[in-house]
Amino acid sequence: MSQAIGRPSQIAKPKRRKTQTSSGDAMQSSSAQESKVVVAGKPRRKTPWGSEVRNRKLQRSFRKEKGYVAFESRANVDEYVRRLARATPLEIVEIEKVGVRGSLFKELSKRMGIASSRMFVILGVPKATAEKKAATNAMVSGRGGQAALGMVKLLGIAQELVDSSTASEAKDFDAAKWLGEWIERPQRSLGGRKPADLLDTPTGTEVVARLLGSIASGAYQ
Repeated sequence: MSQAIGRPSQIAKPKRRKTQTSSGDAMQSSSAQESKVVVAGKPRRKTPWGSEVRNRKLQRSFRKEKGYVAFESRANVDEYVRRLARATPLEIVEIEKVGVRGSLFKELSKRMGIASSRMFVILGVPKATAEKKAATNAMVSGRGGQAALGMVKLLGIAQELVDSSTASEAKDFDAAKWLGEWIERPQRSLGGRKPADLLDTPTGTEVVARLLGSIASGAYQ
């Protein structure tokens, strides 16, 4: 019977699988974990999102194009009015997306003879924001930037009225100063409202532009 069963020492034992890792594998996994910790602990750069990123890209791409119509602090308002009048519709669309320099707000108020605080109200820009943008010459986009461009367009229309006039007094007529006074006068065609009260929206600016364009001989009265 002992021969049939055999000795216990002769019975084959099942081989056990190694569960322990070698020292090299342990070091490699530990270094990998450390590297993950280093990467995870590395401070991430703050990335601007949304419209700020879009505006920066537009500024870089648009400046590379020929004929970029931008207001610079060293330029005067009259020159910017002429440049914007020569701009194509697509160029104006790009300017509206990118915005205008903050210094344009105060330059407009000086040129038109309007107090800066009043100009900020007309264009729908909070005083604190406008002052900060003007001091740093930062870009102003959105409704405020579009309203400033609308004012520049109105200056262009007023100047066209002067240039096309045959009146003797048109030679030395200051269209910008006249426009600064005209937008503060109540107009019957606007239901007794002032044009200045409509210039903080694109539609209101278009309404005023059509009214201004309809003026011919009575522009200097």
